[in-house]
Amino acid sequence: REAVPVPVVLEVRGEVYMRRDDFEALNERQRGRIAQGEKGEKTFVNPRNAAAGAVRQLDPAIAAQRPLSFFAYGVGEVRGTLAVSTHMELLLALKAWGFPVAELTSTALGADGLVAFHQHIGALRDQLPYDIDGVVYKVNSLALQQRLGFVSREPRWAVAHKFPAQ
Repeated sequence: REAVPVPVVLEVRGEVYMRRDDFEALNERQRGRIAQGEKGEKTFVNPRNAAAGAVRQLDPAIAAQRPLSFFAYGVGEVRGTLAVSTHMELLLALKAWGFPVAELTSTALGADGLVAFHQHIGALRDQLPYDIDGVVYKVNSLALQQRLGFVSREPRWAVAHKFPAQ
């Protein structure tokens, strides 16, 4: 298969997260700072809150000190040609261009395929190096995604299927 050329302008969208091992190391550093009497230091409740708090920091130096990771899952602005027609092709192109993309992606057909994927990921959930609270199903055809559009800020072509809280 021929490589997809990179558009002139490409806005990549994704999710910032914190791996569990990085979270534990961050909290260990925080506990050390607290023991040394440094003010303003605290431990974090969970990796998700620590990552979200880092992204909201007004001081980029503070955010840069947090061990954040990133998964690309889509694009925003594109100038030039994006020679893909499905979401899966887009993910493969992003990966080929060097962006980290979640390995546990799949195409599924119909409700039975979606339920099977949800159950498969649910069985792997505790073994992953990062926390997840569910899976997101997306219409694979980019043309159909465009036709379906958005409601407020949410796409009509994607839906989250959550796991029970842990």
